[in-house]
Amino acid sequence: MLKIFRITAILEGVSYILLFGFTMPLKYWAGILEPNKVVGYAHGCLFIAYGVLTLVVCWSKKWSIKRFIVLFIASLLPFGTFYADKKYLKPLDVNA
Repeated sequence: MLKIFRITAILEGVSYILLFGFTMPLKYWAGILEPNKVVGYAHGCLFIAYGVLTLVVCWSKKWSIKRFIVLFIASLLPFGTFYADKKYLKPLDVNA
């Protein structure tokens, strides 16, 4: 489950960067709407999946509420899921 969570965290972070770094400027500066729709839907699904997996993994591993909050807030910040993966998830996956 931790590997799936890590993959989802990375994909969510990439979709966040694509959405706000590339497709939003295309939408508002160039008037190209299609990439924003596709990446927006993908990001929405990945964001929800990340939130659910955060809850499931924290519950199953009996992690503290503090760790849950940190991991969830990471999904709201640019590059946050990359930080969370490196600091909180990768060390655990290596030991698993």
